[in-house]
Amino acid sequence: MAGDIQLTCSDCGQDFTFTSADQAFFQERGYSTPKRCKPCRMAKKNDQGGGGGGGYRSAPAQGTPVICSGCGQPTTVPFEPRGDRPVFCRGVRFFLRSTGRRSFPYHPQA
Repeated sequence: MAGDIQLTCSDCGQDFTFTSADQAFFQERGYSTPKRCKPCRMAKKNDQGGGGGGGYRSAPAQGTPVICSGCGQPTTVPFEPRGDRPVFCRGVRFFLRSTGRRSFPYHPQA
C-alpha cells in the first residue's frame, strides 16, 4: 500500500491525511476514497441520524384520522384518502385479505 495521501475535504475545504492504515481499512471493505475529513464525516453522519441505514430518516409515523368503512371504528391511515374508495382499519383489512373477500359483511364478536 502507498504511503499517506493528502486530500482536501469537500465540505470544509481543509486538507486532511488519508493514512496508509485508513487506506487499507477502506480497501478491505470496498469503500471509495473519502471526500470529507473525519470531523465532517462525523457531522454528516449525525445529521443523517447515525448512518448505516441507507440514508432513511426515522420519523414518527404520521397518519390521517378516518372512520373505518367496515366496522365504523376510528383509525389512522398512512395516506390521504381520496373519498372515492372505502378505507379500512387494520383488523378489517386483515379479515378481507385472509378471507379473499372484497366487501365487508363483518360483525366482530363483542
